[in-house]
Amino acid sequence: MADVVVQMDPITGINIAGDSTFALLLEAQRRGHRLLHATPDRLSMRNGRVMTEVEALEVRDEPSNHATLGPREPVALDTVDVVLLRQDPPFDMAYVTSTHLLERAGTLVVNDPEGVRNAPEKLFVIEFADLMPDTLITRDRGLIRAFRDEFGEIVVKPLYGNGGQAVFKIGPGDSNMSSLLDMFEVTFREPYVIQRFLPKVTEGDKRIILIDGEFAGAVNRVPPAGEIRSNMVRGGAAAATDLSEREREICARVGPRLREMGLIFAGLDVIDGYLTEINVTSPTGIRAVAKLGGPDVAAMFWDAVEGRL
Repeated sequence: MADVVVQMDPITGINIAGDSTFALLLEAQRRGHRLLHATPDRLSMRNGRVMTEVEALEVRDEPSNHATLGPREPVALDTVDVVLLRQDPPFDMAYVTSTHLLERAGTLVVNDPEGVRNAPEKLFVIEFADLMPDTLITRDRGLIRAFRDEFGEIVVKPLYGNGGQAVFKIGPGDSNMSSLLDMFEVTFREPYVIQRFLPKVTEGDKRIILIDGEFAGAVNRVPPAGEIRSNMVRGGAAAATDLSEREREICARVGPRLREMGLIFAGLDVIDGYLTEINVTSPTGIRAVAKLGGPDVAAMFWDAVEGRL
């Protein structure tokens, strides 16, 4: 039995129907591990030793009755067996600071905090630029306009966005483009991501889960009518799927790099055979895969973690 600290957003507020962290906790509990719940704001460090406050946690697959928490107590992370880094984005300075502290935890942290810090979703993927749609990262309006002139339809999204927030499709002659860039300039300090629009997104945006660099399961997320965003939180519908040869090639290319960086649980996003993102902060998809009759990804995850303990 291992002591497992899960650092996540407050468990009382999650939707267990699609929450991958909850799926991981159910499997850990089934295996007899002791669960301890913590939120990222509780992290502290004194003289190099990292501590947090935890509550003993029991989970049940029952909506509105899914978790029981014990009283808070302090714990030094070097006295536990594993820490799950599972809070949701945004990937902001609070998140980055959390990775710096957890890097000094003195125990196994999954995903590896240094790996997470060095792999922001929309930047790390550029390491595999030849697998991606044409992509520009910039704040320069002239470059953005020239990119649209070249490809006609483009997608503009924030560099550190998540969950489909602030994703816009801009077509030739779209009079909203200047207003959109005005809004981005005021809202975001970073450059933006501009990509060639892939029309086959209407057929689905595939989430491919890799565990320890190996294919573990996939789900095709189909956007609702009139939408280009297929995220489940935006109304995307999950459908069973198989991998194409191109998608297997993508997994074979990306998997070894993820393993090298200690990124045990990762989610690749693929549209029409093009890799668009590599999700490593708090990837989702486990419960959707299971509901569609796919593999037990949570069990694969814990097999990989236990192999490191």
